[in-house]
Amino acid sequence: MPFYEYACQACGHRLETMQKMSDEPLKECPECHKPELKKLVSAGGFTHRATGLDNAPACASGACGASCMSK
Repeated sequence: MPFYEYACQACGHRLETMQKMSDEPLKECPECHKPELKKLVSAGGFTHRATGLDNAPACASGACGASCMSK
């Protein structure tokens, strides 16, 4: 399940929560209880590990400079 970040337009409270993609967005702020919570657009966390991947030849060869390469 992905994490989503929200910010309250009324009090400025920010939170991160794990939700299913099919879940309705949160609306009520847990801090001030006003229906002013808005979902923020943010980059998702992504980890790429090259070991055993055939579709990442640059990383698998070490050309990308990633620290995931075993020495």
